[in-house]
Amino acid sequence: MGNHMSKPIRVLIVDDSSVIRQLLTLMLSADPEIEVVGTASDPFVARDRIKALNPDVVTLDVEMPGMDGVTFLRKIMALRPMPVVMVSTLTQAGAETTLEALEIGAVDFIAKPTVDVSNAMIGIAAELQAKVKAAAHARVGARHAPAPARAPRIEKPRNGWDKIIAIGASTGGVEALKVVLMDMPADCPPVLITQHMPPRFTAAFAERLNRECPMKVSEAVHNEAIEPSHVYIAPGSHHLELTKVGSTYRCCLNDGPTVSGHRPSVDVLFRSVARVAKGAAVGAILTGMGKDGAEGLLEMRNAGATTLGQDEPSSLIYGMPRVAFERGAVMHQHSLSRIADALIGACETDAKSHKRDAGTVHAG
Repeated sequence: MGNHMSKPIRVLIVDDSSVIRQLLTLMLSADPEIEVVGTASDPFVARDRIKALNPDVVTLDVEMPGMDGVTFLRKIMALRPMPVVMVSTLTQAGAETTLEALEIGAVDFIAKPTVDVSNAMIGIAAELQAKVKAAAHARVGARHAPAPARAPRIEKPRNGWDKIIAIGASTGGVEALKVVLMDMPADCPPVLITQHMPPRFTAAFAERLNRECPMKVSEAVHNEAIEPSHVYIAPGSHHLELTKVGSTYRCCLNDGPTVSGHRPSVDVLFRSVARVAKGAAVGAILTGMGKDGAEGLLEMRNAGATTLGQDEPSSLIYGMPRVAFERGAVMHQHSLSRIADALIGACETDAKSHKRDAGTVHAG
């Protein structure tokens, strides 16, 4: 429990189902650091309650009659940006709407079970409490600040890459990963990504990125060969690891127990990259709560890889990058708008480019 001086986090619950409103109220109120100050059954009531109650965090149902959660979220973010945690269904449609909500500015989401809701909801109480508390401290609106102007990237002719990029992210990662991939060239080195997310969400996320980003993006498939100009995303149900068969790097999926509290786990990905690619890799840890990835990134650094971390001002939640930085796993910190250039720069500084003018410095 926090110190008695700190005021509890004030939460408003917006959901059209009275059963879900009661369950969420019960689950959140069970945490002494959280106070549910009100509930609303539709966005119109919610709008008045937000004005009257001035909550710290709003939980918002993704699918509501009258005005859907995303439309309401747009209004909140335009008029009064505040931390919002979306409550989604574990369906494909729910996943796509939730990703849109995260892009608009929701901090995080919780997927509510579709069967035996009352009992299954109790199982996600701890996760919900943690996400609401993290949301209260998130830098909402920071990510919509215009990025500093990027220096034009000098496109050099490439005869293939000999490095692999591994990236881990959690809360805030949906937006952060999109920024990084949009800033990378279409002919980028192969990229393996673990983003904490439930199963159907990673499929929708990969499709969304594939539509918008310059390179190919897909959910990783067990045993598929890894190629440049391709991004592989760990499916929400499995750990993603790098393996090498002969001279070919491959994706390896396993549904073993959670590691660092997660499956997929960033630590599992990073450790496999440290083991298999050693110094021929670049790792980056982005925004997220918790500590998953810190130990794995340290193993990558110790194996000779270049390791990067997102800096505090540009992180929606400076949790995972902070722990990794404090453990000594991060060689350089960069703001989000500089991560892509830093990754590509680290992949270019290898044996082949020693001849390049030694005066080149990659600014942070």
